[in-house]
Amino acid sequence: MPEDALTRIIVSLPVFLLAIVLHEVAHGYVAYLCGDDTAKRAGRLTLSPLSHLDPIGTIFFVVSTLSGVGFGWAKPVPVSLERLRHPGRDDVFVTLAGPAANGAQAVAWALLFRLALSNLAVQTLSPSLLQALLGFFLIGVLVNLGLLVFNLLPIPPLDGSHVAARLLGIRDPYLIGRLAPLGLIALLLFMRTPAWDALWRVVVDPLVALLIGSPLGA
Repeated sequence: MPEDALTRIIVSLPVFLLAIVLHEVAHGYVAYLCGDDTAKRAGRLTLSPLSHLDPIGTIFFVVSTLSGVGFGWAKPVPVSLERLRHPGRDDVFVTLAGPAANGAQAVAWALLFRLALSNLAVQTLSPSLLQALLGFFLIGVLVNLGLLVFNLLPIPPLDGSHVAARLLGIRDPYLIGRLAPLGLIALLLFMRTPAWDALWRVVVDPLVALLIGSPLGA
């Protein structure tokens, strides 16, 4: 990965934009398949980043990338639970679609990483180009796995909080939204604890190693 912070941001930003756009489109498209066309009518089933960017979430990504772990968020797609055919079940499908999209992207980036290590690529590409490609593909894996794990945290308004509410039998569809401001404060506090670093070391790093076939830094 690029050591220079500015270079890391420039290289990571397009990967991040693709990751959050597909994350939100996945939410909206699964909602559409389940009977809710709210996201479609709002113009959110598009790959244009301008329709999905959240200024604070993007700034957060830039700042967090400076610390070595980049993550952020996009504007949530609008979902009308009452329009879903089976609200209790379909809400979980819609919620998990976003993290699933990031998981699929992580696998795709990992396949490109492994392809770049194939004998043909190593023999064909110059060492500098090969190193640049490996770094770029690794960023794709890291960003998407980071977003997957980050979004599954059971802290409002993250996706994991919706799933946790369903598992706990909470039926108030607007509770997560009301708790979102407190959840953001809790998230910021959590990020300043050793548990945050442990989450990446114990969960994200092993997943990256599994996908690319070698430990980070090996």
